[in-house]
Amino acid sequence: MKLKALAFSLTALLQLGAQAAQPFPIEETSISKIQAALKSGKLSCTDLVDAYLARVAAYDKQGPVLNAVLTLNPAAHELALAKDAEFKKTGKLSGPLHCVPIAAKDNYNTLDMPTTGGSEALKGVRPAVESTVTRKLREAGAIILMKTNMHELALSGTTVSSLGGQTRNPYDLTRTPGGSSGGTGVAIAANFAAAGLGSDTVNSIRSPASANALVGFRSTLGLVSRAGVMPVSDTQDVAGPITRSVADAAIMLDVIAGFDAADIPTARGASHIPKTYTAYLDPHGLKGARIAVLKSFLGTKPEHEEVNLAMANAVAALKKAGATVVEIDDPMFDAGAINNDYDVQKWEFKPLFNAYLQSLGDATPVKTLSEFIAAGKFNKPTLEKFLSASNAIETPREQKEYLLRLSKLDGLRDRLLMRMKEQNVETIIYPLQKRLVVPIGELNQADRNGILAAMTGFPAFTVPIGFSKPSANAPIGVPIGMDIMGKPFDEATLVKVAYAFEQATKVRKPPSTTPALK
Repeated sequence: MKLKALAFSLTALLQLGAQAAQPFPIEETSISKIQAALKSGKLSCTDLVDAYLARVAAYDKQGPVLNAVLTLNPAAHELALAKDAEFKKTGKLSGPLHCVPIAAKDNYNTLDMPTTGGSEALKGVRPAVESTVTRKLREAGAIILMKTNMHELALSGTTVSSLGGQTRNPYDLTRTPGGSSGGTGVAIAANFAAAGLGSDTVNSIRSPASANALVGFRSTLGLVSRAGVMPVSDTQDVAGPITRSVADAAIMLDVIAGFDAADIPTARGASHIPKTYTAYLDPHGLKGARIAVLKSFLGTKPEHEEVNLAMANAVAALKKAGATVVEIDDPMFDAGAINNDYDVQKWEFKPLFNAYLQSLGDATPVKTLSEFIAAGKFNKPTLEKFLSASNAIETPREQKEYLLRLSKLDGLRDRLLMRMKEQNVETIIYPLQKRLVVPIGELNQADRNGILAAMTGFPAFTVPIGFSKPSANAPIGVPIGMDIMGKPFDEATLVKVAYAFEQATKVRKPPSTTPALK
């Protein structure tokens, strides 16, 4: 009996030893799991950062060659060592994002890495002032681990740039990853970092979220500061998170939301921020909810069938979880027409870009949009037409067409709120893109619907709702995402609905091209 007991004890000890020796699995992990492991001493910041860097080394320029990363933080290992030393000394984490590795789109100003907008013309440029969002993340304990490729200057949606080339979708290497924040989307989908940052002028946070089975969050205009983010349009630009889960997005939002004197519209949101968005992570949040499908944002052609099927399944899941789903059928809500008749990027880009270039001082060789175009160091197939058109407009903010477009925006907002009131709904759903994300080689990302949130300034969460049929190029299918749009500054309701849907469906799957490293 004693020998049996001894054998049992030795077996138990060996099992415990094997468990203790197991490395922390970073693939598909969450911010809360990282924090718990660091706090318990089961994980060091150094090991965490090194594990993410190993995945970048294995899969970004080798293996599937995803080409998502432009720059790695050269001080990453030293920053991690400092975090470990701090924790050893104090026994406390440095903040709610202690040692959380972040992938930042390369239009966020960072002092320790260049900020290029993906442009060869701005290669090596280091702004003198950190963006407000990355500063807040660092203050919360995060490590900005990398700067990611993007569609150059955030002006289109296929994520190709003169500096970084073409980023590839990890679920189907022949397809684009959405954009313009496609590098961040791929980095988070492939587990190169714990969470990411994108910017959204039309679709640019939510498009790569949809195409990479991620959560993308475009907040209400004025909730999150855009200071220090390379601008496109002050009417439409928003900065925000791209994550693998709604909970991680809520944690990120807690850190980055708030007033910033450097971005005046944030004064609008200052009184609308709850103590914590994580309080709305309710798995039963769909019970009794009323949600409207925006019928006009569904496609009617054969290429739209797979997305429509995923939407039908999402509606069924919402109903099963306790929600009532109704329709809004209004021909005014036509994504193509809104893009053609309301978008103001062309008029606002030049003065904003010129001001940004001038803020860089001697750090940049080009000081104006005219000089940038003359240098010719940009992706001409996707940008030349827009840049030339924007640059040709004299006194753009005084143009009749521009002022007319601005004057119509209140009517669009009011009509949307009226339709929501008629149906007694707090949220609206629609596919972020009517068809699958386009193949590499196409110049534009077709059939996207995100323009409605961009022009109204309303908040929208993109969540995964399914995959296309598997194929030779896409072994588990191509991801499909759905927008959940809400009323201004009602992010709390969006967190509640999006989280409950996520927990009821658990759609996300990691790409097969980037498995766990041995």
